Amino acid sequence: MKKNLVITIGRQYGSGGHEIGIKLAEALGIKFYDKELLTVAAQKSGMCREIFETNDEKPSSSFLYSLVTGGIGGNNLPINHKLFLAQFEAIRSIAYNEPCVIIGRCADYALEDYENLVKVFIHADIESRKKRVMERHNIPENKVLEEIMKTDKRRSNYYNFYSGNKWGNVENYDITLDSSKLGIDKTVELLLNYIKLKQELNN
Repeated sequence: MKKNLVITIGRQYGSGGHEIGIKLAEALGIKFYDKELLTVAAQKSGMCREIFETNDEKPSSSFLYSLVTGGIGGNNLPINHKLFLAQFEAIRSIAYNEPCVIIGRCADYALEDYENLVKVFIHADIESRKKRVMERHNIPENKVLEEIMKTDKRRSNYYNFYSGNKWGNVENYDITLDSSKLGIDKTVELLLNYIKLKQELNN
């Protein structure tokens, strides 16, 4: 039986990756997971969703210390690592049960052995990102660049820490796109064409 189509999207902050993911899922008639993934992970793990929210895509600086000191079992795991493992299992469970689009959270790494996977990374030029973040999140112009850099660093650190790969490195993805070149809708259109062609080649 052919496995479900799963699309993972890594994204720079302000690149429109979230909106692209929603529109891609709608066009394909499949489920979309961003923050929704936290709910699934919380339900499956029995942990509180608020804990997942607070620690979302944040690496644990204490994890390596736990490895070195031998505290890698049971309750000795840092909370961030427990949350990562819960999300890891939720991502794999979702993928094996339904076709979907999953945003961030090392989903491409969690599904690296998955057969029907399309790994996408969305980036954009800094001016378009600043404009989008100011409009969408009501952040003043004198603060927006700092917010973008801080969010990108957090996402990068999380991805690099848990996957052992480099966030945004083209070698880690099937396709990387600059959403500021084509705009959101045309970027979605391009991705749909790419997915269609890849599916045809794999059949």
